[in-house]
Amino acid sequence: MTPSPVWHPFTQHALEPPMKRIVATEGAYLFDEDGNRILDAISSWWVITHGHRHRGIMAAIREATEAYDQIIFAEFTHEPAEILAERLLAFAPSGLKHVFYSDSGSTAVEVAIKMALGTFHNRGIARDRIVVMEHGYHGDTIGTMSAGERGVFNAPFEPLLFGVDRLPFPELGREQETLDAFEAICRSGKVAAILVEPLVLGAGGMKFYGSAVLSALKEIAGRYGCLFIADEVMTGWGRTGTRFACEQAGVTPDILCTSKGLTGVPCRWRQLFAQQRFSRPICLPTDARPFSIRVPIPPTQSPARRLSPICRSGKTNRSKPGLPSLPRSTAIICDASRTTIDL
Repeated sequence: MTPSPVWHPFTQHALEPPMKRIVATEGAYLFDEDGNRILDAISSWWVITHGHRHRGIMAAIREATEAYDQIIFAEFTHEPAEILAERLLAFAPSGLKHVFYSDSGSTAVEVAIKMALGTFHNRGIARDRIVVMEHGYHGDTIGTMSAGERGVFNAPFEPLLFGVDRLPFPELGREQETLDAFEAICRSGKVAAILVEPLVLGAGGMKFYGSAVLSALKEIAGRYGCLFIADEVMTGWGRTGTRFACEQAGVTPDILCTSKGLTGVPCRWRQLFAQQRFSRPICLPTDARPFSIRVPIPPTQSPARRLSPICRSGKTNRSKPGLPSLPRSTAIICDASRTTIDL
């Protein structure tokens, strides 16, 4: 076999055998060039939640390409993006008010961190600390590597990473130690936000903790005036039994990051939902120069179309329709597409 020019993620190419070449996909299976049928138990990294090449999704993608491609989002909008945002907010925990489209799970969390820090900076409040949980994983950009567990994958980039405050994982029977540690850090008055994977730490080893801990962390954050960021890239879209893991704790985060299972198709798309109360300070004065940020936008209407029957039914992997009535307003960040523009 001719050596491949493709550099695969999380792969030591000097040690690994040649990659299996996939020639077709159908439902829950991948088919390689030798005729083997392989169960895609990881849903191609948690994305293909409805199975490969779902007929309705594929048809919607083909239809959308007849009307849209890349559209600059700094000066314009388009109906599919507006409709999708409205449906996402109706689908998410009650109180979410805004949707920010991004291009991957990592950048969704990266944007959330920037939003939290920017909120206090624009208010003239000296809060610049981010609190995270040990063993956490939030992505592979500089900010998300800083917030995640340090190890072999991010060691080469250590000089670029910024410091964060880490809470001990709430092991069974030792949950109070985590809560006490968070409250002690909050007393400094420097905490801008706490960032957690709700209920389950994915890449950290599928480590579970109780909904009471999540609820208590949110209560402490609210009491000390810091923002609560829920990284639901892995846990969202029904993967824990409810639409979002936060629902099991009765928690509405200030910022909710989601990704992966939203599209169920071969295009990446992530969102961030954020609270109205802190979205205003992020808006710059009219005489200020906009900061530069890469903002991908959804070029097709297929995700909105695909989400439509789910929104109408009011359910995902659970039987009870509707959403819990939760106080306050919040926002979401999503991975939108592979195309980007400068804002």
